Amino acid sequence: MSQFLDAMAFRHACKVFDTEKQIPAEEFDSLLEVARTSPSSFGMEPWRLIVVRNEKLRKALKPSCWNQSQITDCSELIVFTTDNNVVRSGTPYVRKMFERRGLSAEMVDTYMGVYKNYLADIENDELLLENWTAKQCYIAAANMMTYAATLKIDSCPIEGFDKEEVEAILDLPEGRYVALLCAFGYRVNPQSEQKRLPITQIVEYR
Repeated sequence: MSQFLDAMAFRHACKVFDTEKQIPAEEFDSLLEVARTSPSSFGMEPWRLIVVRNEKLRKALKPSCWNQSQITDCSELIVFTTDNNVVRSGTPYVRKMFERRGLSAEMVDTYMGVYKNYLADIENDELLLENWTAKQCYIAAANMMTYAATLKIDSCPIEGFDKEEVEAILDLPEGRYVALLCAFGYRVNPQSEQKRLPITQIVEYR
């Protein structure tokens, strides 16, 4: 427990990254594995991660990300995108995701029906569907940032960007959307004091 809480205390939104220090390949691969094994609603895994290493592409993205230095200075930049088309009810992808659980054909059909009912209102509104799949990306991103902290790797989740511009620069196909970006690397400056509300203000028992 203490190791996890230590990681939570270590993690902060790193604003200035050491441009000379790179994350070892093995550790970065383990970060990606954390994203891959993260939970998602109905187990649909709608996230599609883009690791941006091309220097020219990072420079192109920076102005659309409020000119934040993390975009170009971090060791690894990950763009969390969603694939909305595959998670719509009735797609072969959705059926396959249920079939991989080793269920009978009858049970797969039952799950397909439950899933369709759940998405009935959501998938008829592209924005609602995008918001639903983006939520799953945040689960994976949070897991990655906390795990990174156990390795003394810093991170910074980035929501400050022009969504349409970033999607155009990345040339995403129809149905693919950017949920957030996340920078990983190593801090230059000491961490500022962590400010959080007291437990009594955020928790109630009923």
